[in-house]
Amino acid sequence: MDKKIRIVMAKPGLDGHDRGIKVLARAYRDAGMEVIYLGLRQTPEMIVNAAIQEDADVVALSILSGAHMTIFPRVLDLMKKEKLNDVLLTGGGIIPDSDMEKLKELGVGKLFGPGTPVQETVDYISGWVNENR
Repeated sequence: MDKKIRIVMAKPGLDGHDRGIKVLARAYRDAGMEVIYLGLRQTPEMIVNAAIQEDADVVALSILSGAHMTIFPRVLDLMKKEKLNDVLLTGGGIIPDSDMEKLKELGVGKLFGPGTPVQETVDYISGWVNENR
């Protein structure tokens, strides 16, 4: 990596299952990224404000609650409003393939499901940042 990637990670909504995102946060840190983990119960506004304050390259959300079709579009809309057009919005959780495709069409980056190898997510984020930032 040419520059240290700054990634804001969050658990939006009421979902309290955070083991997976903590594992990813550590893996990203170990891969040389600067991780800003916002924790549980974050609102889209809180997430986007943190991305602005931290000059993030990436916003990564973990959603297991089924609210992905509400939360990802809201975060994306706020990012566009704040002109964060060169910041990747990615994430994962329990998201059906058909919903992943709809979110991709809206402008959300690649989404990952349970069991995805951690290195695959590291490679995707690193590749995206190196090509787009």
